[in-house]
Amino acid sequence: MHSVLASTDLMLERLQKAFLTLDTERCTNALHFAQDLYGDRPYMLMRDRTLLEHAVDVAEELIEFCPDNDAVIACILQHTLKFPDHVLGHLAEEFGRNVRDMVSRIHLLSHLSTSDWRKSVDDMKIMLVSVSDDVRILLIALTIACDSIRHINDVKPEYRNRLCRQSLQLFAPVAARLGIYAIKYRLERDAFPECYPTDATHIGEQLLDLHKEHGDFLPKTMESLRRFLSDEGIETEMMAREKQPYSIFQKMHTKSITGLTKITDLFAIRVLVPEVGDCYQVLGLLHRIGTPISHRFKDYISFPKPNGYQSLHTSLIGLPDAPKNVIIEVQIRTREMHREAEYGVASHWLYKEDGKTGVVIRTAASQLHMSDVILRQQSVWSVVQAGEKAQSRLVNDIYVLTPRGDIIELPDSATPLDFAFMLHTDLGLRFKAARVNGHIVPLSHKLENGDVIEIQTHKYPRPSLQWTQELVTPSARAKLKTYFFSHNRSQFLEKGRENVNVELLTRGLPVLDNDYTAIGTFDGKSLSVRQREDLLVKVGMGSVKTSSILRHLPIRVPRKQNAATSKSAKSQSASKIKLLKDLVLFEDKNLKMPYRFAKCCAAESASPKPKEILGIVTRAGIVNIHKEGCRMTKAANRERKVKMRWA
Repeated sequence: MHSVLASTDLMLERLQKAFLTLDTERCTNALHFAQDLYGDRPYMLMRDRTLLEHAVDVAEELIEFCPDNDAVIACILQHTLKFPDHVLGHLAEEFGRNVRDMVSRIHLLSHLSTSDWRKSVDDMKIMLVSVSDDVRILLIALTIACDSIRHINDVKPEYRNRLCRQSLQLFAPVAARLGIYAIKYRLERDAFPECYPTDATHIGEQLLDLHKEHGDFLPKTMESLRRFLSDEGIETEMMAREKQPYSIFQKMHTKSITGLTKITDLFAIRVLVPEVGDCYQVLGLLHRIGTPISHRFKDYISFPKPNGYQSLHTSLIGLPDAPKNVIIEVQIRTREMHREAEYGVASHWLYKEDGKTGVVIRTAASQLHMSDVILRQQSVWSVVQAGEKAQSRLVNDIYVLTPRGDIIELPDSATPLDFAFMLHTDLGLRFKAARVNGHIVPLSHKLENGDVIEIQTHKYPRPSLQWTQELVTPSARAKLKTYFFSHNRSQFLEKGRENVNVELLTRGLPVLDNDYTAIGTFDGKSLSVRQREDLLVKVGMGSVKTSSILRHLPIRVPRKQNAATSKSAKSQSASKIKLLKDLVLFEDKNLKMPYRFAKCCAAESASPKPKEILGIVTRAGIVNIHKEGCRMTKAANRERKVKMRWA
């Protein structure tokens, strides 16, 4: 722990040098907060490494991007959501809502490497960008991946291969789309040998043979070019670049190449000049002392790449002090272009240029003109989204976590009830309450990216039809309606029949018979008795409006009558409605159960007659009404008989 504290002091010193507006007090408070909270708790991915050590290492990795105060603090506090019962309430109070939101999303992205989330790489790219609505979140996620790959030998075996493959297939391509090639190269360099050990060894052997054949010629060639350009009045800065093994591996597969000698951009020299005009002047001078290869010239200054990359590329042969048959790609750019090539979008909100002196000053994002930052971020998102499937999901989906850390994808504005039904239908039906990030929330609570949800349940299903108003996902609503459709069918059937009969009576039409003949044809299609019952059940559930039923039936509504006749008809309809609702009464007034006329006695019981009637309770909890003396009542269980009378 003492070494960690010393490291944090060193980190603060480095931040103060690299970042002029560092809030030392806030960062120190964050470190103390993390130290008290994390203690010696081990980091899940690695052996012999604590959460605090990991957070400090990632924060130091982030320094080269000159982060602002909130980004540094969020990086230090990235593990706090592993302790929801203790810190969530304090996090926003101590460090602000912005830090709280960043930590929440970083916590979510950390589960990409640890959870068994069986999604395609494209789906993970969509998730990575959709939760990173702030470019700093994406930058921290990339630096976390860099730190993990840098310590790949310390990563636990069960996570090692997955982490390396995600680095190559997910994080490195996203870094490239953002133009942050510094991170892209690190991820590919360290992850490639772990994922493809045989190919890495084979390519390494070919590179070694090539170096033995040609020697280390690039430094001599660079010095010759520098002197030549200096004599022409152009001061330059140069650096050599040899194509990385993973890039060689990709090109050999895509181009079906077996030998390194056929790769034309294996060696490269970068020439940095002060002004844009100098780029084209250097291009002309280099074409005088070297032979350009046809169709290998690219002007990314006039036509930048979608991620903002700018440079002139030309491939030359016969450069001074270079082997005769070796092609060297020369990349000509300004220092500002080179900075963007290394740091991509980050360079736009980490640097600005003094208009008087032309000196580039490292500064906080808060000191920049924020409209420029926002416009730049929007262009980045359009680049990353380009070519991805289901682009609309970037706006409409959120990602939340189970207590075990499993990632669950939900539509925006989803509730804990949607989450429960997404996990399992039975969990949704037995829903009692939900804890979001350790706190009980109401049923209507809208979930956000990174939320950790824990569902509390009843022992048996206790759903409510009112839940359909809170559910956002169609699948959850369908599951809920299916449950009611099957488990409460008889009650909803009676209720639907009563509602339709009321509507029919108000329009002067005969009520439904036992076979529901009046709704036998619906939209010109003949319905079976079962289908007619299904329709009435939907009416009883409220999913189909009663008034809309008649519009689909082949029946004619009687023409309008004169005022006196109409008034009389309404009076008669009202009495019939009352007669239908209050047709029979239970002798025991406290007994309230759904009832229907038994088919065997329906003809005689359909209208009030001075006959004795008797109710038989079915297993479904519905009272079948029979006339006194019916043979069906004689065989019924005495305990199931209920005394009834005409209303």
